[in-house]
Amino acid sequence: MGFEYTLFILLLPALSFVLLGLAGMKMSHKVAGWIGTLSLAAVFCLSCYTAYEYFFCLPKLADGTYAVLQPYNFKWLPFTSAMSLNVGVQLDPLSVMMLIVISTVSFMVHIYSFGYMHGEKGFQRYYAFLSLFTMSMLGLVLATNIFQMYIFWELVGVSSYLLIGFYYPQAAAVSASKKAFIVTRFADLFFLIGILIYGYYTQTFDYLTPAQIADKPIMAVGLLPTALFLMFIGGAGKSAMFPLHIWLPDAMEGPTPVSALIHAATMVVAGVYQVAKLFPLYIYGAQPQLHWIAYIAAFTAFYAAAVACCQSDIKRVLAFSTISQIGFMFVALGVCTSTVVTEGDEGGLGYMASMFHLFTHAMFKACLFLGAGCIIHAVHSNEKKYMGGLWKYMPMTCITFAISCLAISGIPPFSGFFSKDEILVASFEFSPVMGWIMSGIAMMTAFYMFRLFYSIFFGKSYYEEQLNAGAEAHKPHEAPVVMWLPLVFLALITCVCGFIPFGHFISADKLFDIHMNTQVAVTSVILSVIAIAVATFMYAGKTTPVADMLAKRFPRLHEAAYRRFYMDEVWQFVTHKIIFRFISHPVAWFDRHVVDGTFNFLAWGAQSSSDSIRGMQSGKVQSYVVWFLIGVIALTLFLLAL
Repeated sequence: MGFEYTLFILLLPALSFVLLGLAGMKMSHKVAGWIGTLSLAAVFCLSCYTAYEYFFCLPKLADGTYAVLQPYNFKWLPFTSAMSLNVGVQLDPLSVMMLIVISTVSFMVHIYSFGYMHGEKGFQRYYAFLSLFTMSMLGLVLATNIFQMYIFWELVGVSSYLLIGFYYPQAAAVSASKKAFIVTRFADLFFLIGILIYGYYTQTFDYLTPAQIADKPIMAVGLLPTALFLMFIGGAGKSAMFPLHIWLPDAMEGPTPVSALIHAATMVVAGVYQVAKLFPLYIYGAQPQLHWIAYIAAFTAFYAAAVACCQSDIKRVLAFSTISQIGFMFVALGVCTSTVVTEGDEGGLGYMASMFHLFTHAMFKACLFLGAGCIIHAVHSNEKKYMGGLWKYMPMTCITFAISCLAISGIPPFSGFFSKDEILVASFEFSPVMGWIMSGIAMMTAFYMFRLFYSIFFGKSYYEEQLNAGAEAHKPHEAPVVMWLPLVFLALITCVCGFIPFGHFISADKLFDIHMNTQVAVTSVILSVIAIAVATFMYAGKTTPVADMLAKRFPRLHEAAYRRFYMDEVWQFVTHKIIFRFISHPVAWFDRHVVDGTFNFLAWGAQSSSDSIRGMQSGKVQSYVVWFLIGVIALTLFLLAL
């Protein structure tokens, strides 16, 4: 069965970017928006068709798994007779699943942006950047080898820089885009070093299986764990793992639909996808490094959840929620001890659980961010103090936001319950301590999400308070249909996608049926319900005396959490007081005084010498005859002396 048409999944958004980038300013907003949206509609349809053909029409292998296909694979750059850089399209269960995730969320964002970005200066440029971003992420997941992944990985970084800094007249947006670009580039340096080590000792950039890599020199010299962990550092930067998370909250300076795209389905899950793609090699030769990924991710998930409990900017609450949920995905991968999922051995369960949560999280987190955009569109502020009581004015947004909050909190029958439950099962299988830690973080998730929900839709209404005080106030209103329709679509997916038998499609080894662990499921639901009840007690009323009392009782802790435990200040100190002072400034001095000085001296010497001898090139024949005679006499005397 041919899948050659999959090349158009990459070409359509690429052509849209080129067309809108070169000719967008000559188009109306509506035409530019339709071009970008229709190209993504075609990509969405092609991705769904590809998934149907791959999972339901393609014959399975003898062991019941799905084949790895390469409809396109061209030699691009030959390095040696045995090694070259290829580019093409590769289809496997993981990449096909990611096609659905990326195209679905991106398509919804394109539709939603018609309303949210209406009338914005640079509307055409915005849609061009969206197309570039989507093409970059699609190219990343369809890559046939690690180096091709890295090329599109960097394109994702460039396009995120452009989108985060879309409002470039604002200093905060420019600063946020530079921060994201620099932090992720720093992490990507380690990714590149890991790729080079891997390529040098394997003489290929392909995704090798354990059987293929067993006899490679990289195993003899023991550098596979080093190469893989260096690549993970690049993934940690993209996926905002501690301490490389600092760029993600500031990325909220970009348009809210961009936040949905970055946080839900594209940039931040690139690191998770990278580890999942290399998962067989981790299990084969780098299990300790895989477990360290779990420890880092568990700490990141707890840290981000603690910060989210005290934020007042609704987009930043969702940003730290994303960091925490990405931590769950990494933990699920890191707690794996094998690729097998059978009765009595669930060492590979975390792989499926991670990808399942990536899928479900993409849908409800996109719904949450787009819902936040509707709220900001209605009240013209990100701060929750300007909200409250919005359920009366924005019922559609309220309902879809509530569904997504229930899903991320792990309440059945919504999708987050099923995927997060499998992560908790895998964590308990690895270690009871890890299982309880992740259960506690899941409980924190339910608390801060319903804190956010009640602060926005219930409690004291800022609008009504202003009216009662006799002040002018902007009446909140439901978003236009072009904005709430994507919310409904994503909320419906959130309601049903948890019932997908994910183990039948995505697995590290053999496909399997998902069996619910009743003890873990019941415990996690009870903890989430308790957290929701506490959030209801503290934030659902017109006033929040308990929350205010706790903030006053523990002011330093509250301030530290609100200030993200001063991680931005720590990085400021490290960069300015250490890196700049002891590395950058000496290097700059050496560059100015030694490197520049050397070449300036050579230029001065050449100029001075030319000034001294330029009289010899006067253009007068008499002068040339004199110099000729002097030369002849000097040469004659020299020869006679010999």
